[in-house]
Amino acid sequence: MSRQVHRLSSRSTRYSEAEWQASVELAACFRLLNHFGWDQLVWNHSTVRVPGSENHFLINQLGMHYTEICASNLVKVDIDGNIVEGPDNIPPAGFTIHSAVHRARSDAHASVHCHAMEAVQVACLKDGLEMIASESTMLYDDIAYHGYEGVSLDLGERERIARNLGDKNVLMLRNHGPVTLGKTIGAAFVRMYWLILACRIQMGVMATGERYTVIPREVCDVFASQTEHFEPGLQEWDALMRLMQRKDPSFME
Repeated sequence: MSRQVHRLSSRSTRYSEAEWQASVELAACFRLLNHFGWDQLVWNHSTVRVPGSENHFLINQLGMHYTEICASNLVKVDIDGNIVEGPDNIPPAGFTIHSAVHRARSDAHASVHCHAMEAVQVACLKDGLEMIASESTMLYDDIAYHGYEGVSLDLGERERIARNLGDKNVLMLRNHGPVTLGKTIGAAFVRMYWLILACRIQMGVMATGERYTVIPREVCDVFASQTEHFEPGLQEWDALMRLMQRKDPSFME
């Protein structure tokens, strides 16, 4: 399916076509987080690298509800925290976390962070996410963990985040919440979707108090070989964009 469905809004002359497209899709991500009930008042944050630039990324303003976020009110910031375009009220903890990701991983063009309850619950478990359902195996061997250090205001934490993240695409901030990465905002969002669903299943199973089975590593290896070329977001993102366009296309403004 053509991705032209994403380009229905008029583009400001301040932006290249590629940057405006990235802005629209990041704004859609925030609306989707609200749609699925994964937002938390005006808190949390997600980012996308500005196309054609290794050092600039877009982030949400602090204090805006996710239903208010649109392509034109995102803030462009550089990797050192300088505001390139927009107001200077960006989430400081968000800058620390996401700049760590973008500095460490040139392949991570987008990252999503939220505090969905089930994902936070799993982030508090000593063993984290277990492979107990097929949804869990979507994240098999792709999850890293970073210990809680309080609110991420110390820029020195970026080095520790990067070291713990390594080459994984999911970072569970222990006692805090998840961060998912992607080559596109669609990939990062869909990874978050599968992660939250897997966490919901795990917490539901554990709540029964019954014994449960964990999928053996050799079976997870089989699943990984079957989905070797699966790219999160490739099949889902157009449909999610259309959903948001039907629900409220103001994110494209």
